[in-house]
Amino acid sequence: MNDYPVRAGSMLFTLVDPSPGHEVAYNRWYERDHYYAGCMVGPHLFAGSRWVATRELKDLRFPETTKISVPTDAGSYVAIYWVEEDRHDDHFGWAIKQVQWIYQNDRGFAERKHAHTALYEKPWAFYRDDDPVPIELALDHRYAGLAAIAIDMGDEANEEACNDWLRNTGLPELMGAGSSVASMVSWKPAIPEDAGDDVTGGAPMDLGTPAGGHDRRMQLFFLEEAPQNCWDQFRAYADALNSTGLAEVVFAGPFLPTVIGTDTYTDQLW
Repeated sequence: MNDYPVRAGSMLFTLVDPSPGHEVAYNRWYERDHYYAGCMVGPHLFAGSRWVATRELKDLRFPETTKISVPTDAGSYVAIYWVEEDRHDDHFGWAIKQVQWIYQNDRGFAERKHAHTALYEKPWAFYRDDDPVPIELALDHRYAGLAAIAIDMGDEANEEACNDWLRNTGLPELMGAGSSVASMVSWKPAIPEDAGDDVTGGAPMDLGTPAGGHDRRMQLFFLEEAPQNCWDQFRAYADALNSTGLAEVVFAGPFLPTVIGTDTYTDQLW
């Protein structure tokens, strides 16, 4: 087979802080219960992963004031999930009912605060290698790091020109031979026509900053080394993109993969 039918079509991106003093309890609740009961057991959600921003990594975020994390260092853990193409409504229709059931049955966790939880769709990917790890497998590949970069194009009419620059200039310069940046996938907010920015209506908690407008894109870069070792490359990428006038970087944040089954990093968040 050269063309595989399982394709990522939607993403849940959820950036959250535990309340200080509840780091271990939150990590264990999310990893050992909520990750599965709230997401992975749902229909057509086929991959997930968790990542963490230590204090060291939070200090690398830019710009100084972001539109994703408010304040800029809000959000210690990000969980990311892929849903099958054309199955967005099937999964998230289930998910809203499931999270309400979870809270009704005392399986929520009050000592946490969402910085940015939003749904995204319509991905396109760019790869460093001719025979890459496809995006559908990226959350299971256990990359050494993740960079999340949100951009605003100002006007969705800029998208074609912006994507041309990304494909022909920005991404090849960032992800050339020898780069530790293996792949990038770009997502747009999933905004129902009748919902404005409220794309996850019905959740029993405040979900933080909204996904953004139709001109927002969330880019996820999968890294083969720790992000602090290559972060200068992302600053250069952001500077180059900003200088085109086609888009503005409104959030850039690095993350490490959590060490599943352990409380590693829970003492390094603040």
